[in-house]
Amino acid sequence: MSRTATSATSTSLTPRQIWTRARGTLLVLALLLIGGVVLATARSTGQHGLLDPRSADPYGSRAVAELLKAQGVTVDIADTLTEATRATGADTTLLVTTPDLLTPGQQSTLHTAMTGSAGRTVLLGPGIPSLDTLAPGLDTGTSTEVAPLEPACSLPAAGRAGSVDLGGERYETGTTTADACYLSEGLPTLVRVPGPGTADTVLLGSAELLYNKRLDQHGNASLALQLLGSRPHLVWYLPSLSDTTADTGSADDATDTFLELVPSGWLWGTLQLAVAAVLAAVWRGRRLGPLVPERLPVAVRASEATEGRARLYRKTDARDRAAGVLRTATRGRIAPLLGVPTKDAHSPDLLLPALSTRLPATAGTHQELLFGPAPADDAALVRLADQLDALEREVRTS
Repeated sequence: MSRTATSATSTSLTPRQIWTRARGTLLVLALLLIGGVVLATARSTGQHGLLDPRSADPYGSRAVAELLKAQGVTVDIADTLTEATRATGADTTLLVTTPDLLTPGQQSTLHTAMTGSAGRTVLLGPGIPSLDTLAPGLDTGTSTEVAPLEPACSLPAAGRAGSVDLGGERYETGTTTADACYLSEGLPTLVRVPGPGTADTVLLGSAELLYNKRLDQHGNASLALQLLGSRPHLVWYLPSLSDTTADTGSADDATDTFLELVPSGWLWGTLQLAVAAVLAAVWRGRRLGPLVPERLPVAVRASEATEGRARLYRKTDARDRAAGVLRTATRGRIAPLLGVPTKDAHSPDLLLPALSTRLPATAGTHQELLFGPAPADDAALVRLADQLDALEREVRTS
C-alpha cells in the first residue's frame, strides 16, 4: 500500500461517534449541575439569614429583635468570639445561636467568660460537640421533633409563656440543680442551670421559636422575650467556621469539628456514589462471551505487516523474539514434511530424529539451528534467517 493511501485513511473517532459515547456522561453531569442549582436556590430563598436578627426571611429573627428593642433592650450583633466575650457583664444576655460550630478551644474561652460573668447565657441547640464544655454535668438524649409542649416546671418564664414550640435536643440534668422544662418523652428540651450570683445558663433544644415564621404561634414570643430580655443588653453571637479569633485549639480540633458538621446524608451519598462508580467500572469491563472479530477499516498486505513487525523488533532490539518467530514458523512448516504431527513440531525429541533421518549429513547443526540461543547481533539474525530458509528448501527437495 502506498504512503498516500495510508495517510488518507483515518481510524480516529468522528464527531458523531464522540457525541454518542459521551452523551450519557454529559447527561448525568447536567442533571447533577441542575440539581445543585435548584437545591442552592431553594436553600437560599428558604433559609437565608438563619437566626440573623437583621433578616426578615422566614428563618430569620428580626421580629424578636425588634420586639426586644421596643422594650428598651439594646441588641448588638457579634460575628466573632472576641466581640461576644468582650461584651459580657452583669447587665448582659449572651445568645449563642450555634454553639456546636465552635472549636474546643473557642468553647473553653466562651465557658471562661460565662463563669466569670454575672449575666445570662442562652445556648441554642447545644449537642454532643459542645455540651460537655459549655454545660458540665448535663448530657444529651436522642433528639425529637419540634412540637407544642407544655412547661411542666416551676420556672416563672415558662409558666407565663405556657405552650411553646420546642423539641430538638433533649437533655439529662443528672444531679444538677437545674430547672427542667418542656418535657418530651420524659426529658426536658429547656434547661436553666443557675450559676454563681445572678449568672445562669439557659439551654434551648431548638431555636425554632425564635424564627420569624413561628414567633406569633403559641407562647413563643413570650418565652423568647423573657429569656432574652431579662437584662438591658443583649449580645447576639452568630458563630461561623470563618471565625478563628480566640481559638486556642489546634488545627486538628478545627478539622475534626468541621468533619462532625458535615451532614450524615452527604457522607452516605458520597459512599453510594463510590459504590456506583465501582459497579459501573465492573460493568464496563466485563466480557460478554468470546471476542467478536471486527472487519479492518483497510486491507494490509502480509508483506507490509511482516515488515512493520520486523521494524518494531529492530527498534526494541528484540532479536530473541524475532529468532523465536522464525524458528517456530520453520518447525511448523517442515514437521508435516518429515511425518511429524503438527502438535509435536516444537518438541526436539520428536522433530530432530526425523530431520536427521532425512538429512543425515547436517545432523549436527539441526539442534542449534532450530532450538539454539538467540542471535548476538543483527548480522547473526540475518544469517539465521538464511540458514532456516535453506534448511526448509533442503527438506522439501530431499
